[in-house]
Amino acid sequence: MTAPESESEAQTGPDPAFLDLLKWTADGLIPAIVQDAEGGEVLMMAWMDRPAVVDTLRTGQTHFYSRSRKLSWHKGGTSGHVQHVEEIRVDCDGDVLLIRARQVGGACHEGYRSCFFRKVEADGRLGATGAPVFDPRAVYGAGS
Repeated sequence: MTAPESESEAQTGPDPAFLDLLKWTADGLIPAIVQDAEGGEVLMMAWMDRPAVVDTLRTGQTHFYSRSRKLSWHKGGTSGHVQHVEEIRVDCDGDVLLIRARQVGGACHEGYRSCFFRKVEADGRLGATGAPVFDPRAVYGAGS
């Protein structure tokens, strides 16, 4: 018997077979778009590594990989603004995941429901759409 490759595998057994069909980047990542399961709004885009996908399936909440911090993270682990996964879809090329989820609070670290709260105005400037749903300083500290 071989040792599990990850903590996730130790808890759940071998990884699901569909993971071998995905087209991962050279650094072992795949982009994931998170969409509101009820209204269809795009909430965010983040990167996932294989353990993040497995942890998402195991827990029913989204997990991602931070390229800047080089570590996995649980969406809402600090803020409490978790995403309850309804389903995961794979695009026709197998190189993007679409996660349909129920968002608790805001998806954006800047306090908005969606990370796509800015739109390009006719004059080329960015304008905010909607209002923040939480104060990021209260959640992440004054330096956020």
